[in-house]
Amino acid sequence: MQPSAPEPQPDPDPPMGLPVLPELAAHLAAAAGRTAPEPPGGALALRTAACGYFERRGLWSTPERVLAGPGAPALLLALLAAAGGDLVVPRPCAAWYAPQARLLGRAVHPAPVPVESGGVPDPFTLLEAVHRARDAGGDPRVLLLSVADDPTGTCPPPEQLHEVCEAATGEGLWIVSDETRRDLLHDPHDTVVLSPAEMLPGSVVVLADLRVTLVPASWPAGLARFPDTGPGEALCAAVLAALSGLSSPLSGPLAAAVGHALTEPATVRERTAAAALLHGRLAAGLHRTVTEAGAVCRPPHAGNHLYADLEPLRPAFAARGVTGPVALEQALAPWAARGGHRFGDDPKALRVRLSTEALLAPEADRRRRLLAAPDPLEVPSVAESLAELAAVLRSGGGSAAGG
Repeated sequence: MQPSAPEPQPDPDPPMGLPVLPELAAHLAAAAGRTAPEPPGGALALRTAACGYFERRGLWSTPERVLAGPGAPALLLALLAAAGGDLVVPRPCAAWYAPQARLLGRAVHPAPVPVESGGVPDPFTLLEAVHRARDAGGDPRVLLLSVADDPTGTCPPPEQLHEVCEAATGEGLWIVSDETRRDLLHDPHDTVVLSPAEMLPGSVVVLADLRVTLVPASWPAGLARFPDTGPGEALCAAVLAALSGLSSPLSGPLAAAVGHALTEPATVRERTAAAALLHGRLAAGLHRTVTEAGAVCRPPHAGNHLYADLEPLRPAFAARGVTGPVALEQALAPWAARGGHRFGDDPKALRVRLSTEALLAPEADRRRRLLAAPDPLEVPSVAESLAELAAVLRSGGGSAAGG
């Protein structure tokens, strides 16, 4: 049998995030002469700074229960290796969740999200997925969810989150809470975000990739926080052993700069708040554009993405030869489109994640000006991009072809 052709890859993501803060760049430069890497899991100073980061978010922590690593994906890989068993994820979910399990040869069991928001499965579909997997000989042990979801840009209501976590612990699952985007709330006064670790502190591991909010996108750094219990201690030790085996610790200079960022001085806090506001306004503009064109889309509340269902526009797209998510990516490439199949969704559905990053200018100076603009939606380059998106949606994707 001939091997199948590889799936076409979309163009690289646009430049992620905002220009590097001079204060962080200075700390990195000051530590440039440090040749020793961080020990696996991070040195005590870095893990202590991480405790402060978590405590400011309502999660009391000790350095012995916190690990640092080169990004959340690396930490998740080590965590899944340590926990054993299969992984349960929401459908759709972030594109980096499932590959970590599959690298280890573990099965991934998707459970659809409810209508209200993404990030967590519906409690009943979670139970159905777990029981079906076990009936088929599977061994689900970890539920990975998100309180500020990529790809949908939504935050599950606390009561919905609690129901899911109760169902997961009732089935004996570890809960891994991806809290990477919790600081990018578009309106902090309108959206309540609680960590599952506040609800069920003995059953939840918290993951955070710092590249999305705290440090530049090119600085691979992430944190994992473990429960202060016997099982939590054992899991933390096993994850540390797995990280040691990977032999890819943080670099020394990077650890010094990340440690400073974790103290969250005023400049860092102000930048995070400004970024959240900017992404919120851009996401609102994208949401209005796609819904006015007839698409279905949950209103985004956090982060830099939203997830649009273009099934109502299928006739117009089909007339242009766009019948699946791969062609949809090509038709909407200027908006950093990623088809729903990349997030575990139905590979035939016309669903797509769009990114506010695509509305940011590539030049650092222009991004700074956009950050300071009273209304970024009135900046000519942004307004033109949204108008072009509206025209493409109305026309069914121009001349793109294929499925």
